[in-house]
Amino acid sequence: MMKKLGVVVFPGSNCDHDLYHVLDQEKPGNVRFVWHKETDISDLGAVFLPGGFSYGDYLRSGAIARFSPVMKEVIAFANAGYPVLGICNGFQVLCEASLLPGALLRNAGIDFACQQVYLSVQSSKSMYTANCQSGHVLKMPIAHGDGNYFAPDEVIKSLYEHDQILFKYCTSAGEILMDANPNGSVDNIAGIRNKQGNVMGMMPHPERAAEPVLGTDDGRMIFTSLLNEM
Repeated sequence: MMKKLGVVVFPGSNCDHDLYHVLDQEKPGNVRFVWHKETDISDLGAVFLPGGFSYGDYLRSGAIARFSPVMKEVIAFANAGYPVLGICNGFQVLCEASLLPGALLRNAGIDFACQQVYLSVQSSKSMYTANCQSGHVLKMPIAHGDGNYFAPDEVIKSLYEHDQILFKYCTSAGEILMDANPNGSVDNIAGIRNKQGNVMGMMPHPERAAEPVLGTDDGRMIFTSLLNEM
């Protein structure tokens, strides 16, 4: 029997139901919400950290959520090699928990960014992009105030060396230009994975781009890639 897919709910999460909906369409009856105070996630086969404003984004985005009781279990779960996907605020939490390198800073220009963007798939050699091809252009929305990915030069070099960069902001034609960068992220980076390959974080929202009625279903490719690998 397939283990459950767990969607973590922090105080302030607001994309948890969107994420649950998409996952339940793919694996009906095999998804459950995981309250932030839970300390047993042994029934799960994958963990998803949704977008939102966990704990009101006090201190820094994701900084308090990182200390929720469930995160001790999520860290152990990730270190054991199980899949963990963080979206938007979930990406911020993963960086705060040191499961992914770097940090998400205030958007360049300070403004909250809420718009459709295009992503260039940088690597298809990942459980999260296996159904894509390198150079494939995906369309999905962003909604964040702290999405400016930053890491020191040596970390960025390591990300390239270990094929950890999965998505970059681009134009609709796939050109990776600064004009296509909505938040100032270094090298237009929109999503990365850890060296082991089981933990991935991204700022755009694939769960809000998973049905044609939403204007694009490109985001579903990320979920089907992962679930087909499990």
